[in-house]
Amino acid sequence: MPLSTDNKELALSRDVLEAFDGVNGGVHPGFRPAHAKGVMLTGVFNASPEAATLTRAPHAHGETRLTVRFSDFAGIPTVADNSEFASPRGCAIRFHLGPHVHTDIIAHSHDGFPARTAEELESFLHAIAASDPSKPHPNAIEQFLGTHPHTLRFVQAPKPIPTSFARESFYAVSAFKFTTANGASRFGRYRILPELGNEYLDEAGAAAKGADFLLEEIKQRVASNPVKFNIIVQLAEDGDTVDDATVRWPDSRPQVRFGEISLTALVPQSDTERRRYIFDPIPRVDGIEASSDPLFQPRADVYLLSGRRRRAADEQQAKTATA
Repeated sequence: MPLSTDNKELALSRDVLEAFDGVNGGVHPGFRPAHAKGVMLTGVFNASPEAATLTRAPHAHGETRLTVRFSDFAGIPTVADNSEFASPRGCAIRFHLGPHVHTDIIAHSHDGFPARTAEELESFLHAIAASDPSKPHPNAIEQFLGTHPHTLRFVQAPKPIPTSFARESFYAVSAFKFTTANGASRFGRYRILPELGNEYLDEAGAAAKGADFLLEEIKQRVASNPVKFNIIVQLAEDGDTVDDATVRWPDSRPQVRFGEISLTALVPQSDTERRRYIFDPIPRVDGIEASSDPLFQPRADVYLLSGRRRRAADEQQAKTATA
């Protein structure tokens, strides 16, 4: 997972990372700048027969070991699971294809994204950080939303609190190009759908929950039964926009069943390896590639930069503990 070799693009990614820090009230050493609070589980992925008609990628043929991380949105590790700042939820999936070989899917629980480009995302984050509801209006975020209707649509969209991570749906941000063994290609977006269906809390039900209820619930659930999801690929049709994460396709577009996730074990919080995972938005696997969406490389750079920072903090903490 290399950093961009374009110095201007890399500088932009660093600026986006700093913008996240500004929204979060500073750096929280050892934690991600977004989706800081989470839980990891392990299991297997079984590809569906239809997956092989979509791509020649190795995990589309048979069973693959995987690791999944569910998370709250905020870059604050103490955010309450029932807080408005905890949505949209995150779901990061790693398919283990071999020793030190993997491909990932990164998705969240709202079918859409607030920004078209990394520059726009940075401006959005700066506007949030600069806004004080007690000061005169329109403030910075109100001005930004007034000129960015797709961001306003994202902000205003309902983001209900699920009863469980196992009862939430997740959507990949960007489109991918899927290519078969004979070279035929289609663009598509992942949807990760719970086998049990969606279930959400009303306002009173959410308020009655504890700050860590989602983490506690998923730990108890997986201890007694596998947690299952179906991965679906929604396919684009001719003329659909495939390079803009703020533009979604109609639900009438065809959907192909990619396979089933079955999660069977919790990764302990004490496992230092769980903190070292750096998920990658770019698939980097034969048969599935990134579209021309301009968010791909900056997002990959931000994930890698923040991952390195997180690992450095862990190493420093370990040195301090043994000193």
